[in-house]
Amino acid sequence: MSTDTDQPPRTSLPGPARRDPWAALVRHDLPASLVVFLVSLPLSIGIAVAVGAPVAAGLIAAVVGGVVAGLLGGSTLQVSGPTASLTVVVAESISQFGWTATCFITMLAGGLQILFGLSRIARGVLAIAPVVVHAMLAGIGIVIALQQVHVMLGGNSLSSSWGSITALPHQLASVHPGDLCIGLVVIAILVGWRRLPDPVRQVPAPLVAVVVATLLARVLPVRVERITLNGSLLNELRLPQVPHGSWATVALMALTIALIASVETLLSAVAVDRMRQNAARRTDLDRELLGQGAANMVSGLIGGLPVAAVIVRSIANVNAGARTKASTMLHGLWILLFSVALVDVVRSIPKAALAGLLIVVGIQLIKLAHIRRAQRTGDLVVYAATVLVVVFWNLLLGMLVGLALVFALLLWRVVRVSVVAEESGMGPSNRARWRVTVDGSFTFLALPKLTGELAKVPADADVVVEMTVDFMDHAAYDALREWADHHREEGGAVEFVEVGAVRMADAAAGPSARGHSRHLLDDVLGPWRRTATDVDPVVAGVAAYHRSHAHVVRPHLGVLRDGQEPDSLFVTCADSRIVPNVITNSGPGDLFTVRNVGNLIPRDAQDSSMEAALIYALDKLDVRSVVVCGHSGCGAMGALHSELVTGSQLDDWLAHARPSLDRFRLGHPVGIAAAAAGFGPVDQLGMVNVAVQLETLYAHPVVRRGVQERGVVLSGLFFDIATARVVEVTVDGIAEIDGVGRVAQLA
Repeated sequence: MSTDTDQPPRTSLPGPARRDPWAALVRHDLPASLVVFLVSLPLSIGIAVAVGAPVAAGLIAAVVGGVVAGLLGGSTLQVSGPTASLTVVVAESISQFGWTATCFITMLAGGLQILFGLSRIARGVLAIAPVVVHAMLAGIGIVIALQQVHVMLGGNSLSSSWGSITALPHQLASVHPGDLCIGLVVIAILVGWRRLPDPVRQVPAPLVAVVVATLLARVLPVRVERITLNGSLLNELRLPQVPHGSWATVALMALTIALIASVETLLSAVAVDRMRQNAARRTDLDRELLGQGAANMVSGLIGGLPVAAVIVRSIANVNAGARTKASTMLHGLWILLFSVALVDVVRSIPKAALAGLLIVVGIQLIKLAHIRRAQRTGDLVVYAATVLVVVFWNLLLGMLVGLALVFALLLWRVVRVSVVAEESGMGPSNRARWRVTVDGSFTFLALPKLTGELAKVPADADVVVEMTVDFMDHAAYDALREWADHHREEGGAVEFVEVGAVRMADAAAGPSARGHSRHLLDDVLGPWRRTATDVDPVVAGVAAYHRSHAHVVRPHLGVLRDGQEPDSLFVTCADSRIVPNVITNSGPGDLFTVRNVGNLIPRDAQDSSMEAALIYALDKLDVRSVVVCGHSGCGAMGALHSELVTGSQLDDWLAHARPSLDRFRLGHPVGIAAAAAGFGPVDQLGMVNVAVQLETLYAHPVVRRGVQERGVVLSGLFFDIATARVVEVTVDGIAEIDGVGRVAQLA
């Protein structure tokens, strides 16, 4: 089934719709509003019955959610109304305070949401860990299912989950066959609807299930419990009353409703925005809370249930092709019209039909994917604890317990550190060699474990301390440094190998901090950054190499100590900005590298050094490819392009590149392609030079024999320093190599 979600929406309607908004309304929003109306109607009635509120309260909430929240909210496409996620807390409020007092509490919750919107904390609410939200929804789903099973069996829903479980055997013994039959039919239709052909599934499954159940109730020869509705929707309007009892309890109830409604609304908004990826239609989250707060105040004022944006209805609205707020507002008007004009239809709906509908809705709130993700990420304890507290106590306490566990787990993950000391053989001085590894966040909390492990190390041992830490405080640094000094005084040796983002020198020089991103580049390029205090930068670099990288490459170099087997001969410029192993993601032993000014390959064996490299690489090392790599901003190409004369041997060397300049001026295809791709004249010449060197290589007898007999591959590359991108150069064009190896023509 094709929907508007297959393509990102336009910021304005195309064609005639831009000139006539009424045409877009009739074409898109009107049919979408009818679809949402058909989905919302049975759910709104079912939720009202589930919480023990008047049936009209669910319809009033659906009308207000559609019209008021749709008009004032910050979302274009999401739909608001009574929601299953508030079923538990609203049922508890009605049981404790009564219905009219619950309407007053709904107004208070709306006022809190308005304060949330004015204080601009909407995005802060989204900081609630997803595992807690998923567990809350699952707990709500279990509670709904436990309560509605009793209704489907012909009884009444119970206020507590434990009561629902313990009373279930008695309810099964006194089951009403008619109610059970209708409930099972509804469940069967809802579960099986997704397996029907697409054209059939255009009709909402809840509507079909309720209609079939209503017709079935008329022909069954047994008694079936139906919905009670005394008059039309207008006759059922009720004014709120101030609750009697503890105001602290009232405030807590209002806060619970406000928080749950706000979280569900914001999560729904994020989901809808992801479906409609258009910045012009992104939800204004703070304004959405203002709209939801206004809707809850109006709904509570006239006797309706609390309102929140509902993801099921919102997705139905998007999939039906809605374009503007008109769809959600019209859906509210359709519910109002139905509730006023067709009261008898509402009265004929069996309670068991709505119970079956809510059982399916409740079970659908439990997502196996969420459970698997919690298990995979190590958050299963948080998920299970939150679900249990929601089911057997209440929703707010479940959320608080879940958040507390999340923070505790986060703290444990952040501060945990692994410290292990183990013997690793004999050192070069015939003394025991030990390795101490420190991995994680290295803080004062690790000191007991650190001192315990260091106590295992003999006094005269050679010790390598491998540090893979992302945070180090001064207490941990001081403890490790003092131990190292003491161990050396006793005749032992200590070598530090620092692999993580944090270095011991950083901990000694300033306040404790997480590792800076520059260390990531250090890990790639090694000791690339020098300071004014480095008297000999090469020696300083060697020292840094010994600290950070020697232990990593040592095992690999041990395999290569008796010989080399490189894959490629890599000919590139002597420019210091080109690091062949970095731009080719290769390591020691992979590249047989030859560097000279301008990455030139003189013709007719005029350069004995290059000639020796070609013969050795192809005849002795049997390389499988030969690569020529140029680069942007090449000084040799700049001098060649301007025909600079220095009067030195540099002029003699650049004379080998004269054929490249001539080909460039004659309009070489590579130069034309480089110009079309936006490269400057000197870089165009550099790419042409690479192409010409490839032609020179193929004309060389040793290379040509390797190509013909062993399938040696000749390749050209050009490194653009400004963008750190590598471009492929062939004899007749250039192409970009993307992140997965595919090549796209640039010109």
